[in-house]
Amino acid sequence: MLALLSELRAFWLSRRREVNEKFARTLPLGDYVVDRWEKARELGFGEGTSIYDSSIVFGNVTVGEHTWIGPFTILDGSGGELEIGSHCSISAGVQIYTHDTVERSLSGGKAPIITAPTKIGSNCYIGPNTIITKGVTIGDGVIIGANSLVLRDIPSYCKAWGSPCRIVSKV
Repeated sequence: MLALLSELRAFWLSRRREVNEKFARTLPLGDYVVDRWEKARELGFGEGTSIYDSSIVFGNVTVGEHTWIGPFTILDGSGGELEIGSHCSISAGVQIYTHDTVERSLSGGKAPIITAPTKIGSNCYIGPNTIITKGVTIGDGVIIGANSLVLRDIPSYCKAWGSPCRIVSKV
């Protein structure tokens, strides 16, 4: 067991140095081992899409082609379909949901979990640490600023940010 742990540490140090020299970054252990593009293919995502090993995927999630899904994201399609288009950037720490348990919690478990499909169009940028709630539709060509809380639909070709998220201009 100690020999295996020693080999794993040696591998990690070697990969960490290699990746840091090439890309000036360090990653969690799983991201040195798992190929981001292979993980996306296994999840049935579109050609050229990548998703970090540190990302969590639940339920019914579809993603188009050439979309980048950053580290530490949550794609929760457990309440219905979660659809992300092609050529998107889903930044680090983004959380996207298709359900909430607010009514269930307030009712002491008597009310059902509320679900609704959530959709992000193509050619979108979703800034770091953004939360997109159930039932939201974001159109094509949308920019969502960092740390936004998206509670309502955002039409195509808009810039929006804030908590709650609001449209600030057209793209």
